[in-house]
Amino acid sequence: MNFTFRYHSYTRRIILILTLLATSAGTIIYAATDHYQAYIDRYAEIAVAEQRAHGIPASITLAQGLLESAAGRSSLATKGNNHFGIKCHSTWRGDTLLRNDDAANECFRVYSSAAESYADHSRFLLGKRYRPLFDFDITDYTSWAHGLKRCGYATDPNYASRLIAIIERYNLYLYDSAEGRRHTEDIADMIHNVLRSSHKVKKSRGLHYVVAFPGDTYATIAKEFGLNVKKLLAINDVTKDSEIKAWQEVYLVEKLDVPPEGIKSATIGDDESIHSIAQRFGMRLKTILELNPKAKDRPGTRLKLQ
Repeated sequence: MNFTFRYHSYTRRIILILTLLATSAGTIIYAATDHYQAYIDRYAEIAVAEQRAHGIPASITLAQGLLESAAGRSSLATKGNNHFGIKCHSTWRGDTLLRNDDAANECFRVYSSAAESYADHSRFLLGKRYRPLFDFDITDYTSWAHGLKRCGYATDPNYASRLIAIIERYNLYLYDSAEGRRHTEDIADMIHNVLRSSHKVKKSRGLHYVVAFPGDTYATIAKEFGLNVKKLLAINDVTKDSEIKAWQEVYLVEKLDVPPEGIKSATIGDDESIHSIAQRFGMRLKTILELNPKAKDRPGTRLKLQ
């Protein structure tokens, strides 16, 4: 398939979305008010440069940066230019910051700039632990996302699903090929003003869920799937409708009373809560509270999950 055909196909698709927007006001969030799109605009060129130098898909780099740094607004990013949540490990000799993550007061690397963080992220993935990733095609972002999880980049059981949701939400796969990058340059204005509004249903441990986009509420997701709002709120241990934390799981069926296999406990990370842990592991909030009757709902608290 040649580029001209694909270009017109992409253009027709975007024009169709714009037309649908005219008849479905409010279903699509504009990039002008989206911190995530602003982050992409700022760092896409660096991600592409790292791909050319090291063979790591730009879509994966951008999605990880968006997720790990909350689009550049996390304390690690703002205070330490750490966009990928890379911990100190024994080899780091630079400045450090302490933050709550898998345990309380863990050591994270500090960089002089975001560009240095991006470069170190590439060096990190070039290590022996992540060597299997480079067997995947550079445009196969799905395999890269699942591979990162298997190699242990994050303890979050739904880490791959979050990355894939971000990539598909913002069409980041276009940055993985020269043809796609030409496309983003030719119709940048349209791409920056149109975002996908539909959510792909994921499945983990028999639980069906979707990953929330920036600006989503339980009411908008309930409407999309034809669900009762009160029922959806109850399933997700929420008492009233509100904006959902970006990239958090929203379950469509009742959660479980047990954690994923091999998970016995978890620490509340910075910007997290007991509810965040319940969503991350697909557990009922009531169950976690019963297991931890005296636990304080604040970062650094270790919670028993079984």
